[in-house]
Amino acid sequence: MSSALAEPALASSAPTAAALEFRGVAQAFAARSGTARGTHDGATQVLRDIHLELAPGEILALLGPSGSGKSTLLRIAAGLDSPSAGELLVGGAPSTGISPLCAVGFQEPRLLPWLSVHDNVALGLPKGTDKREGRAAVVRLLALVGLEHCADYRPAEISGGMAQRASLARALARRPGVLLLDEPFGALDALTRLKMQDLLLRVHEAEPTTVLLVTHDVDEALALADRIVVLGSEPSIPGATIQHVLEVPGDRPRDRADVELATLRGTLLATLGVDPHRR
Repeated sequence: MSSALAEPALASSAPTAAALEFRGVAQAFAARSGTARGTHDGATQVLRDIHLELAPGEILALLGPSGSGKSTLLRIAAGLDSPSAGELLVGGAPSTGISPLCAVGFQEPRLLPWLSVHDNVALGLPKGTDKREGRAAVVRLLALVGLEHCADYRPAEISGGMAQRASLARALARRPGVLLLDEPFGALDALTRLKMQDLLLRVHEAEPTTVLLVTHDVDEALALADRIVVLGSEPSIPGATIQHVLEVPGDRPRDRADVELATLRGTLLATLGVDPHRR
């Protein structure tokens, strides 16, 4: 009887996916440059005229060369930066500052070394969470990412891939409507990276939040995303904007050796200025 009552409580803590929308978003950063006669004020235009909408539950990957504003756009979505123009909407409502509907996962796990894996994940719980419900949520999330046997370990006692799984669980503990991932697997070795991609898909199936993923990896984007957006600049026009939007066909998980995906890979590489046929 007690277990039958506990299950709905865990289910009710699952996140509700939220829409994410950028309306005419631009970002410029002020700068001061030295000259022979002193200094002058200037501005660097990083992003311009970004119109982009993510449907609830969608996984969208951002690609683009270094400096094209991918992480800047993610920071705007997270509320860590404010756009110099345009508007951000989260869950259909204008958003300024850090939204309680969003959670961020970074390239480095950023776990506190003096806390256990369990306690690191618990840091992501919303303020005011009931202690018993919080413990149950952390146990569920650790099981979801395959770390239930590591709950009492310290970060120094687990591998880099396991630490990244703990970081993902901590972000999910916030019960986000939107999960923002900034190259979350970029620091991992190739094999662990593939395993983490598969894990993310399993997690998304269990916790179908909206995901905005920044990556440099074309194959990763094709494996994970419903759509891929390529950011880039045009000659003589300051600031990056959307250059290409690609719908990725097929249900996940996808066959990485699929011929159609190989064709799309060539298209994306060419869009990014890379010759797909060069050996």
